[in-house]
Amino acid sequence: MTTQVFLIQAHKDIGQLNALVEHLRDDDFLVYVNLDRKCDLDPAAVHPAARLVRERIDVHWGTFSQVQAVLNSLRQILAEVPDFDKVLFLSAQDFPLLSNGALKEELAALADRELLDTVAIGRAPGQWAADYRYQYFYPQGGARLRRLACALANRAMRATGIKRRMPQGLQPWGGSSWWALSRACARMLLERADREPGLVRFFGRVACPDEMFVQTLVMNSPFRERVLGRNFRYVQWPESGSRNPKVLDEGDFERIAASRAHFCRKLDSRASAGLMPRLLALRAGAERTA
Repeated sequence: MTTQVFLIQAHKDIGQLNALVEHLRDDDFLVYVNLDRKCDLDPAAVHPAARLVRERIDVHWGTFSQVQAVLNSLRQILAEVPDFDKVLFLSAQDFPLLSNGALKEELAALADRELLDTVAIGRAPGQWAADYRYQYFYPQGGARLRRLACALANRAMRATGIKRRMPQGLQPWGGSSWWALSRACARMLLERADREPGLVRFFGRVACPDEMFVQTLVMNSPFRERVLGRNFRYVQWPESGSRNPKVLDEGDFERIAASRAHFCRKLDSRASAGLMPRLLALRAGAERTA
């Protein structure tokens, strides 16, 4: 059986993290956990079936640190696992909707595809109008001088009509931070990051680069032909608009079960307590939707 690798990014709730690792425990699965360095989770308390990513960093929302944590993780995974089908990127607030056996079958059927949510960035119909995220400078971190320098540069750029452009003529793409990529595709990401430090520097001043970096590099590579355009994750966004997805509860079960997703997110051990028994039954095949 082909090995699948799961990479879990975690920053809180050791119980929920360890429960996810336990659900994924399987002879054909390898589970890696990258703990946010600034979190108070004890690495020694992580489920013994998981492998810990050694090069930990402080991860801050909306900054390149989110991408860097992934690159650090992929570097270790590729060094330690000589052969695998896909690496699936998860958060500790994800939950598998399929049994391990069913998930293996689904992934086997998708072995020649990259499971990546993608949309072209731009102002044309059907595109994502997020070009502002890279056309101006966004400070990475809270240093006052850095924020001031970015603000002054952006003011001057807006006054003169100058905008930053993607390096090397790359076409910008975006999408969900969560994906499942082949070993060869993951290696391509690492090789480009190592070979092209200017590319990394550019994305280091982008807003929420975790929703652009992987998509842009993959969709500007030969792996574009393998992209399915779906990541098989169920996420529910509040109708009122929010930068964060809704925490799922029991009222969301029917939509989750009908989604044909591999994972749902995001769950909270308290707020999702009523939902969990039904998800466990769904995963075991004991509960179905009409």
